[in-house]
Amino acid sequence: MQTHEANPARKDLDDPSDEGEVPHGGASVECCASGHGTDGAPLPSPAMQTHDHQDCVTRVIDTVENVCTERGLKLTPVRRRVLEVLLENHAAMGAYEILRRLDEEGMGAQPPVAYRALDFLEKNGFAHKIERLNAFVACMHPGVGHAPAFMICRNCKAVAEGHAEPPENLTPWAEASGFRIERTVVEAIGLCPSCQNDAA
Repeated sequence: MQTHEANPARKDLDDPSDEGEVPHGGASVECCASGHGTDGAPLPSPAMQTHDHQDCVTRVIDTVENVCTERGLKLTPVRRRVLEVLLENHAAMGAYEILRRLDEEGMGAQPPVAYRALDFLEKNGFAHKIERLNAFVACMHPGVGHAPAFMICRNCKAVAEGHAEPPENLTPWAEASGFRIERTVVEAIGLCPSCQNDAA
């Protein structure tokens, strides 16, 4: 996932010499909107591999812009900036951390500024809330209907997004209880490749 340098993923956006690669403990991999290869097998998450992170950012922003145009949604400057901040790193960010960034950039210092933007992004599938961390991540598959699942590194707090179907044994239990499932949240806790290497 992420290295242990200061602000590692932000460096690739600000430093032209970095060439957009985010180093993690694994082989290089291309970002894929579907999360699966041509043979249908799951692809490793870019968040756990060395990859062209600028491609992640460009692909997601372009897709979100297109989806907003198709749905008649307004991607205001604040909403877009919050999405860009979330995309700086494959890690979750709290609302107040995002608000601090907006304040530093002169885009507003009141909590509703950040929360309204996050609400828009989450409601339209452009961002997800990580319940365990009470924080948010940009959706890496915007515009694609999916049930997200998250792998969260307990050490560096990096987050990788994948796809998961609701557990099969949950549906009959819900039906028997008269409960209607609207969404499920899958959050797996463990160690990313980089942190595993550090611990070895």
